[in-house]
Amino acid sequence: QVQLVESGGGLVQAGDSLKLSCAASGRIFSSSAMGWFRQAPGKEREFVAAIRWSSGSTYYTESVKGRFTISRDNAQNTVYLQMNNLKPEDTAVYSCAATSRVLSSMSMYSSIRLYDTWGQGTQVTVSS
Repeated sequence: QVQLVESGGGLVQAGDSLKLSCAASGRIFSSSAMGWFRQAPGKEREFVAAIRWSSGSTYYTESVKGRFTISRDNAQNTVYLQMNNLKPEDTAVYSCAATSRVLSSMSMYSSIRLYDTWGQGTQVTVSS
């Protein structure tokens, strides 16, 4: 079993930056990829970005491309989400998730149903 703990959320103004962290512990070797998801009030949880532990390959949802960067530190078992030029519509609870599935295409990691372990989430609020 993998345990995930997010940190780094907060209240910022539009145009500011935040860096979220997701520390993984437990059976890390069973996890092949990590994803960041977000859920705004009254909306469904949506995919943000994903990264493979081994290769570092990444995939992003269109709305964050060029603004967000997902990265990982294998030595620290930590995944990051650097968020730049934040917008009010980025306001949400951000959660990281782990999957053991090994898929042929990074775009497949956008499917929420692939992930079997979730963190508790961290709130990101962007004021206009």
